[in-house]
Amino acid sequence: MFAIAALFAPLSAMCGGEGEAVRPKYVFLFIGDGMSVPQRMTANEFSIATGGSGLRMNSMEVVAMARSRSANYLVTDSAAAATAIACGEKTNNGSVGVDKSGGKLVSCAELAKMNGRKVGIITTVTITHATPAGFYAHRKTRGDVPNIARDLADSGFDLFAGGGIPLKGDKAKEAYDYISQKGYRIVKTADEFDSLRPGCGKVMARFSDDALANSIDAAEAEGQPTIGQMLKKAIELLDGEKGFFIMCEGGRIDWSCHGNDAATNLRDILALDDAVGVALDFERSHPGETLVVATGDHETGGMTMGFAGTGRDIHVERLGLQTMSVPSFNGAVARLFAERKGELAFEDVVPLMEKAFGVKFSGDPKKDPMRLSAQEEKDIRKAFDEDIAKYRKKVAETTDYKAPLKYGLGNALRTVVSHKAGIDWTSGSHTALPVMTTATGAGAKTLSGFYENSELGRRLRAFYE
Repeated sequence: MFAIAALFAPLSAMCGGEGEAVRPKYVFLFIGDGMSVPQRMTANEFSIATGGSGLRMNSMEVVAMARSRSANYLVTDSAAAATAIACGEKTNNGSVGVDKSGGKLVSCAELAKMNGRKVGIITTVTITHATPAGFYAHRKTRGDVPNIARDLADSGFDLFAGGGIPLKGDKAKEAYDYISQKGYRIVKTADEFDSLRPGCGKVMARFSDDALANSIDAAEAEGQPTIGQMLKKAIELLDGEKGFFIMCEGGRIDWSCHGNDAATNLRDILALDDAVGVALDFERSHPGETLVVATGDHETGGMTMGFAGTGRDIHVERLGLQTMSVPSFNGAVARLFAERKGELAFEDVVPLMEKAFGVKFSGDPKKDPMRLSAQEEKDIRKAFDEDIAKYRKKVAETTDYKAPLKYGLGNALRTVVSHKAGIDWTSGSHTALPVMTTATGAGAKTLSGFYENSELGRRLRAFYE
């Protein structure tokens, strides 16, 4: 009954004591792309199993659930979901910042800017990707990257940080030139970003030409800050008399869900949670004027906590034995193949597989749960043979030993690791599962209930209307 009432709560519900509207000075909105209840709870259980105290985003006192459907599909994409959360209105899959007829919508971030707040947009994927674009762009198709980049510059937002604009050659130069002409200082490394000081003006920090590295592959992320480090700097640069609105997206969470890579997925959720911790620490030092919200845009992968092979036992701590993402592992195998000029035996890759995924090809299975069964090893050998056959064919056609391997071997290994941990997947795509929102601080109570994702957007907008 409460959930239904909350869904249709009048605007007066946005009011605090004595009928005055709650208008937090500082708003942090965290979005885990592809992150729903299964992803949050798997990461939460991993934290506890490895000596932590659970996700900080799960410790916030206000909890809500939201249906994630778009205007034209039960299963949404990130563009429509971001538009609903940012603008308070549902749109068609593929559209950002416009209604289902193509009319321009105004996001909560744009309203915040109109109200004198500084605005920051942070992501671990490209800055023109669907989720960040939902807060500043107005295009019928998320693929219109050149014009989304122009919308970024025209927004006047104070800070953008994350991956760069996925354009090549003259199109990339044109986009960055336009952003510079609009008064943005463009920085490319963590050191350059860290050297900035308040009053430096508008900033675009692009730490890669594409998405940033997965958290599990941090060793490969030279010059790239973590999402928590980006947020700390954003707070320093944006804090001021009227406050700020910051949207912070863990974008690579979704990508690892598409790849059903549980160990990589939970590392990116933990990284996002570290950023949530930065915001919660800020809220404690700015009580009564700070709102912290953590949500997802949709679920990806149909993740399940439970696998028939492990019965009622779940061993999420085993995911900690994986040290590389599947794409990073496949790249490492491709480099081995190039070094051997195409002559690579299965046994040559065994040490890398054991290091990357924590599996064992020898030992007593009764004493070591990561020891592969005969069937598991058979499946992995089959994937290797298929990958090598395809790779040799490609190299014979192109004489290019640096071409990346297909994902068969890495997928076979991550499947084994997921199953040994008691995790399984039902899809490689988005699902219609509802998403969980948690919140704390000024105005947090107005976000409780069970509602459409667009209702969350309307309630966020209400802080600035």
